[in-house]
Amino acid sequence: MLRRRRLLQVLAGGSILLGGGLLWQTAARSAADEAVRIPPPAQDLPPSGQGVEKAIFAGGCFWGVQGVFQHVKGVQRAVSGYSGGTASTASYEAVSSGRTGHAESVEITYDPAQVSYGTLLQIFFSVAHDPTQLNRQGPDMGPQYRSAIFATSPAQLKVAQAYVTQLDATRLFGKPIVTRLEDKPSFFPAEVYHQDFMTENPRYPYIVVNDLPKVEHLKRLFPDRYRSEPVLVKRPR
Repeated sequence: MLRRRRLLQVLAGGSILLGGGLLWQTAARSAADEAVRIPPPAQDLPPSGQGVEKAIFAGGCFWGVQGVFQHVKGVQRAVSGYSGGTASTASYEAVSSGRTGHAESVEITYDPAQVSYGTLLQIFFSVAHDPTQLNRQGPDMGPQYRSAIFATSPAQLKVAQAYVTQLDATRLFGKPIVTRLEDKPSFFPAEVYHQDFMTENPRYPYIVVNDLPKVEHLKRLFPDRYRSEPVLVKRPR
């Protein structure tokens, strides 16, 4: 956590250490670990016919969650940010204290005619993070790294609740799901240097160990949903 913060201070100043210049000592899930194969949700939301929709997920460091969903067909935009707290504390330094109520999150804008909310949930639980880790994710610890779904509508909340119950019943994860379902959505975009971090820094050790394997799991487990070219915040499609 401290090394990640020091790196971001360097980034904010306009430079970065890559490759062997920065060793990341971590107890993160190994890159060789497999994502969990899970069934799709029994309940899902049909296309509303009203254009794009938004989903907000929190699953640890937002670099990896954003990077995964930027490679999902039907996603038009995935932005790293903060959810659960107020606008006055929506900054990386404040959120890193763990006392703001915020979680690092990603706001996903998607076309429900191309990808359903249920499919986004399936990807979130299967490859984007480990939903059994309480107030942490890999090497990052604290409530700001909690697993959470910020439902943007009562219909989303109902589908998410049903899916958590369904997945817990399968016992595929080996441990109970601790994902929080939060029905008061908020989202504040993170600082510019956080956006598209995986794409811009593919050799940074944290990304190599923790996040690039997630994209590979997406490609392997959801080949029909995967697209090779990510949709980026700074260079939108």
